[in-house]
Amino acid sequence: MIGFQPYETFQLLIETGGIERANTLLVAACDAYARRPKPLRAEADQFEALVTRLFPTAAPTARAKAAAILASAPQLTPSLEILVYENLGTGLISHIVSAPQLSEDVIMRLIDKGELDVIAAIAQRSDLSNAVLARLFPINSRKVYRALAANEGIAPRGAYLSALIRSAQMDHQVAGTLSQRTDFDAALLTSVFFDLPERGRLNVLQSYAHRNLPQAPMMRTFEHISVATSEFTAALMKLFSENRRPAITRLLTQITGLDEVRCGEIAHDTSGAALFVVLRAFGCTAYDGLKVLIHATSHDEDRSRTLAAFARLFETVGTSAMVYVMSAWRGDVNPMELAKPEYAPFIQPSRRTAERQPAQRSGSVGDQAIEALDKLQSVRRTG
Repeated sequence: MIGFQPYETFQLLIETGGIERANTLLVAACDAYARRPKPLRAEADQFEALVTRLFPTAAPTARAKAAAILASAPQLTPSLEILVYENLGTGLISHIVSAPQLSEDVIMRLIDKGELDVIAAIAQRSDLSNAVLARLFPINSRKVYRALAANEGIAPRGAYLSALIRSAQMDHQVAGTLSQRTDFDAALLTSVFFDLPERGRLNVLQSYAHRNLPQAPMMRTFEHISVATSEFTAALMKLFSENRRPAITRLLTQITGLDEVRCGEIAHDTSGAALFVVLRAFGCTAYDGLKVLIHATSHDEDRSRTLAAFARLFETVGTSAMVYVMSAWRGDVNPMELAKPEYAPFIQPSRRTAERQPAQRSGSVGDQAIEALDKLQSVRRTG
């Protein structure tokens, strides 16, 4: 091989030179090979035979160093790739994540080894083939599914979508990650709404804007009791202002048809997202609904932007949509049916630009609610 001693000389050095000589030879050989832009086939075969002998002889630190050098070589055979990954040691995970490309054969062999940290690193790559994905999704591991949920190179549809939703129902971190993805229909996470972070809950609500939905079984009931919306909001304002959340739980249990545990979660949700669902299901407008939300949400920070987002949601999310959400919480409907084409979102909004909405015409309900926001906050602070 050009640039190397004859192979027989290396064999002699390995056999007679001891471990230190093997360390030096291995690192030098890998460095020389990595510098060659396009080795001949005969050279690659000779080098492969050489390092196959040297790697087991060298010390662990030398093997890791040589493997890291060899990993930068422009062209590696599958056998050399496997040799690299078997000897990278602690650098294996970072290399799998950052390597410009990995051959499918090598990926499959790494998956077959069953090391979950390694498989999770593979699941982070954006260039995975369908064959590799078909091997990854059946693996029952939170590490792997958390990586798959965060991988925006994987289109969430079909069987992959169903698998991600099932994982989200068992793992809050997977659910939270999916709720933040701009290419994911957050409405499919309705059944795990209470496991989501605040931003994720708002994304779920936004996904119901201007959307066709199946008929919810609770719709007729809410049409009958929504005539008492004024009394309902007045009672909630009084109870929230007095911080009587157990009483709110009992009230919600009596009128929503949800169980007491779920109503307790709504009453104690200081983000206001769950309460918004109930208020809008009862037909509350932005003006009346915000009067309740401003008393119900956390007082620890400035909530004006969040409340303004709720004001827009009152205008864009229909009453029937929030009745559907409550039906999903009761288990009467399956949100996975929203994956059907006829129920797809009319417009899938970008989460990054959620706060930048088209200007509302002067005098709209949302404008009036937002304009009243500062007055309401002043009343709360001085009350």
